[in-house]
Amino acid sequence: MTLHELYLVVLVGGCVVVASIAAARLVSRVGLPVLLAFLAIGLGLGEDGLGVQFSNDQVAQAIGIGALAVILIDGGLSTDWRLIRPVLGRAAVLATLGVVVSVLVTAAGAWLLLGVSVQLALLLGAVVASTDAAAVFSVLRALPLPHRIAGLLEAESGFNDAPTVILVLAFTVPIDAGTPLRAVVSLAYELGVGAAIGLAVGFLGALGLRRLSLPSSGLYPLATFSMGLIAFAAAGAAHASGFLAAYLTAIILGNAGRTHRHAVRSFAQGMGWIAQIGLFVSLGLLVTPSELLGVIAPALVLGLVLLLVARPVSVVVSLLPFRVPRRDQVLLSWAGLRGAVPIVLATFPVVAHVPGSERLFNVVFVLVVAFTLVQAPTLKPVARRLGLVSADATRDLEIESAPLDVLDADLIHVVVSPRSRLRNVEIWELRLPDPAVVTMVIRAGRAFVPDRRTPIRARDELLVMTTNRVRPDVERRLTAIGQRGPQAGWRDPDRRG
Repeated sequence: MTLHELYLVVLVGGCVVVASIAAARLVSRVGLPVLLAFLAIGLGLGEDGLGVQFSNDQVAQAIGIGALAVILIDGGLSTDWRLIRPVLGRAAVLATLGVVVSVLVTAAGAWLLLGVSVQLALLLGAVVASTDAAAVFSVLRALPLPHRIAGLLEAESGFNDAPTVILVLAFTVPIDAGTPLRAVVSLAYELGVGAAIGLAVGFLGALGLRRLSLPSSGLYPLATFSMGLIAFAAAGAAHASGFLAAYLTAIILGNAGRTHRHAVRSFAQGMGWIAQIGLFVSLGLLVTPSELLGVIAPALVLGLVLLLVARPVSVVVSLLPFRVPRRDQVLLSWAGLRGAVPIVLATFPVVAHVPGSERLFNVVFVLVVAFTLVQAPTLKPVARRLGLVSADATRDLEIESAPLDVLDADLIHVVVSPRSRLRNVEIWELRLPDPAVVTMVIRAGRAFVPDRRTPIRARDELLVMTTNRVRPDVERRLTAIGQRGPQAGWRDPDRRG
């Protein structure tokens, strides 16, 4: 690649990202997952649009697997353990038994109604069995659902990728008498080893990062995110579930209680968006729109079987031991959103040259787009009709989403070194320019709100809220006190002359 070609690639890539962000803004206003915007960008760039040629299924598969790992790490780092802990058992059953039930019911529908072979029917059932983490995270976190339902759906979407990948790979080979047994053995090995690797990397990473003092705060998000990638790759190298390992590692690290967790989550969210844009645009490029017209009818039939039969049956069967209220089960059935995962999984039989797999891919693509358009916008009205949210309900506030830039505000993090003259200075003696204020002190791992007589100690961490206008004055004042004491550079505003 020449330097000129590099410039062109970066220019096109930047334009695609900006266009995707603008399109995502538009679709999010109507409550749709942003995946539709990114897919539309890919379709517009493709051979039936601007003419970009992209037909390499193996490259698309590799991009998809890597992007899904990044999306799961992002989801795990932003998942509140307190939210999913009470529903962990239910989520595990939904992600395993529920997936198996959904595969069998959907496959039966495909075999009876579409007349496909047993292998293709099982493949179709396995490919569309997984709820999509990106779609679930983007839609559900904008809805004021009860924690018991939101946590269950998030945990299920994070856990069920692994079983579906295993089943798709198992059904990609010709069906024989040993296939079900091999699938069960493979499922147990990949889930067990993947979970073990994810837990090990997560706990060891949390311990290491807690004891490690890095020279820059910007390295903590990078180190944390890399732990998730290490878990994903290590599990994959051991022929175990990299998706499960990455998700578990991210949950542990995201709830480890580090002071840099908001920066970590912001970094992960950015990486997650990049992964979603790359994933959905590449999948959109892979599709030839002119070939989709012939599969609309079978895609709608299969989607109705999945939405109205397979998903509800899998929810009811999986949750029988837990006495989940009927209205919760109805919403769980309707909220089983599909997205990138089924489309990526549909590339597996294509790469393996399974007969009929090209048509299978197109069916899955149309199904995902059509039923995302149906389910996502209606999720809130359905939840309201079931009495699970009120008409004026709002979602929980998230501190990390506070729009400081919109408020023209800034947050300064000050660490008091043992040699700083800030030691033993009381808060009132800082005399910070208005409207700056010390909002919190973190001392020996304990955070508290100081009063004006609170003395500052060595190794304290101060969080100072200020505006962008006076931030330079605040930094100069704190630096002067740290070097020369509280009287450095101070002029009483009431003093004349």
